[in-house]
Amino acid sequence: MAVVDAMLQVLTEQVFTILKEQARFPLDFKDQFELMKTKLDLTKALLADTESLKEKKEVIKASLITLRGLIYEADNIMTDCLVRDEYEKEGSCTSLTFNKPLFWYQTGKKLKDVNSKLDAMERSLGSHLRYQEQSDHGGDNTSQVMKCTALDYVPSEVIGLEEDLEKLKGWIRDTKDKLLRVGIFGMGGLGKTTIAQKLFNDQHVAAGYDKMIWVSVSQVSSDRRIMRSMLEQLESHCSVSDETPLLHKLNELLKGKICLIVMDDVWKINQVWWNQFFSGLDGAVGKGSCIIITTRKEDVLTSMGVGRSQFHKPKELTDNDSWLLFRKSAFSSYPDAQFEKVGKEILKKCGGLPLAIKAIAALLASKSYSIVNWNEINKNFHELTADANFTPVMMSLKLSYDELPIHLKQCLLCFSAYPEDSEIQAEQLIHWWVGEGLIQGKGSKTAKELGYSYLSELVTRCLVEAVSRRGYDGRVYCCKVHDMVRELIIRIAEEESFGKFDEHGRQEMTGDSRWLGFTSEMNMESFRKSSKLRALLITSADDQVVFDRRIGSLGSLRVLDFSLTKLAKISTEKLMEWISSLKRLAYLNLSGVVGLKELPKSFRKLRNLQFLVFAGCNQLVKIDLITSLKKLVVLDLGSCLLYLPSGIEKLSHLQELSGFNVASNSRSPTGFKFCDLQKLVQLRVLRMSIGKDSEIKEDEREVLLKLEKLKVLSIDAQDCEDNNISTMLNIVSPPPSLRELYLRRYHPETLPTWINPEKLSNLQYICIENADIIDFQTSPKSVDGSVFRWNIEGLCFKVLRNLKLDWENVEKDMLLLRYAEVSDCLNLQNFPHPIDNLPIWRRSVD
Repeated sequence: MAVVDAMLQVLTEQVFTILKEQARFPLDFKDQFELMKTKLDLTKALLADTESLKEKKEVIKASLITLRGLIYEADNIMTDCLVRDEYEKEGSCTSLTFNKPLFWYQTGKKLKDVNSKLDAMERSLGSHLRYQEQSDHGGDNTSQVMKCTALDYVPSEVIGLEEDLEKLKGWIRDTKDKLLRVGIFGMGGLGKTTIAQKLFNDQHVAAGYDKMIWVSVSQVSSDRRIMRSMLEQLESHCSVSDETPLLHKLNELLKGKICLIVMDDVWKINQVWWNQFFSGLDGAVGKGSCIIITTRKEDVLTSMGVGRSQFHKPKELTDNDSWLLFRKSAFSSYPDAQFEKVGKEILKKCGGLPLAIKAIAALLASKSYSIVNWNEINKNFHELTADANFTPVMMSLKLSYDELPIHLKQCLLCFSAYPEDSEIQAEQLIHWWVGEGLIQGKGSKTAKELGYSYLSELVTRCLVEAVSRRGYDGRVYCCKVHDMVRELIIRIAEEESFGKFDEHGRQEMTGDSRWLGFTSEMNMESFRKSSKLRALLITSADDQVVFDRRIGSLGSLRVLDFSLTKLAKISTEKLMEWISSLKRLAYLNLSGVVGLKELPKSFRKLRNLQFLVFAGCNQLVKIDLITSLKKLVVLDLGSCLLYLPSGIEKLSHLQELSGFNVASNSRSPTGFKFCDLQKLVQLRVLRMSIGKDSEIKEDEREVLLKLEKLKVLSIDAQDCEDNNISTMLNIVSPPPSLRELYLRRYHPETLPTWINPEKLSNLQYICIENADIIDFQTSPKSVDGSVFRWNIEGLCFKVLRNLKLDWENVEKDMLLLRYAEVSDCLNLQNFPHPIDNLPIWRRSVD
């Protein structure tokens, strides 16, 4: 029940915030807040106990679902209190918003009710936990997943892995290392163990080794068990009783021997122990030895010292190989055309996953050869995944889910709201996570920055696939989940009552749904019964769909996203009137509402709004009312507005501002000016445009320097050829904290003077596109006896046709540079790749 734990953290912080401001609240009210804080702490402890259970009984599952409902009720109360507090601070708490005595009475009553229910739930859950603990002592009922070893190898089942095997054999054969470390990683069921088995049992491979050891590590293996397994394969009797002699004994037995060791299915590692293990092994084995590690977690390979060049991730099987594997397992002879056609349609839903293909083949082989039966299975594939024959596939994938920390479980389940085969924009997904309260900022890291880290971790654990990512640091831009992983996710989401899915795996709208990916095929009337809904993604809709007050208030909604569709003719007046009634909304993405021109006065009611995205609303001309939304953290205007309104500087929590077109006094006498930026001291990301109608004065040189937390700066010079652009940009001097710099459509021949290693000492990435610059200084800069070098790790140069630069100097001067994208730089010398497309350069690692 991962999402409950995340919400508890949010609620505890909200209660703490209210208690700090307790002078404004009635006495009985404060007592109820204190009581709630105590109960939340106790509930968190109880939840930790449930996470440790190997298997949750149905009664505990039901209790946890009820508990989550209570947590959401409490979250609504807390949010209402904080929103009301925003009104009071502004002095605008009128009868149209909150009547003070009535509000306190109703809220106090709700608080007492929730506290009473929490008390009963804690007693009930506590008693169930004690009962289950007593039951568990009677025996081990842990579900086991059968683990293959080298002895389980079946040569006939190795299909579609020939290229993988040849590649790995080449690494092993050509190595000059004393101990080569090779890593095979990927999601469960992809064939990692099968590949390792094939190598281990290959006679030509085995001929090159004196000793061969296979260790099935798994999730529960101790360091000591690994050592004993290795020693038992080297000698029949192992009588050593403590760990240090075990390591010593192993190194003695392997001394001078050329060894092949397979560590299969590694999950977690004790870094200190593995360092000792490899240190001893390096000194003992003969030259040409190899250790192969298989894992579902990419970072395990890094921790175990495997070089990136020896990482191997098997690909899903091709359609042809999938059919060969399926045919071999499902038929005794070649099938006729009808069965082949339906069989290949079923295989598409397996996504090239060997374990899933073998499971479906075994199931179909057990059925009578009836084309009617096969068509029924094809039609109801989602239900099929619950069949006993398919259990090994789901259990294998669920191992990866169960091993996730709580904060990653809650994030992964959100993928259930997206239709099958969706490619999901990372930023949109992370805005949802943060907006619903699943992620909180920690230390100097913002919640959004943590969101990118969480998504990256899901990718390294092979539960999410990166469709596109940034080259120099791997940040994920777009992602998706494998069909089989989605099957697992929607089953868990359904079990935990986040949503309901039909026999085809498509989401259905119910009164208990918490998350919904809405499509135009759904019945709008169902919204009237969806008061519990917290996240609504409009994944497909047309202009006939009516979003207005008739569909209900959806009072619990925190996330509303129109970015996945395009509504050009919808009545924006009715839509915005309905949206303005969603007072608890935290994330609103209107980028698909392309006909939006201005915001209604009622929009200022959205006092809980933290993420607001207008990118794509190119007809939008008036947004003055957003200056009332004091909790805004991200404001993304894309290129939809000419100038920002005055008052943006009052948004003191703003961490990200995109779409700021720098204005002049003559063009926008009352608008938001460049000098007003200095008041936004929480800004981490600033994307702005400077053109011929912009104005930046000499006395504004310190403006950006005051933004001490700024990490990302993007400047679009709008193809302006006015010499004043160069003058203005020389004034714009960012703080030393800057990590990323983007400069686009810039036509002066020289870069702004502050683009040098002294001023930008922490810069890690620079991107210059469509510019007329003739020089980029890579050499160190000397200032008052001190020498400053670039610390840039990645760069991107695109369409810099006048740039004269020798790439050998770049490599020599920028020692930390490890990644570069270069295209259409006609005067660049000694670049090791053709530059007519977008070649990638990576520094070779010795």
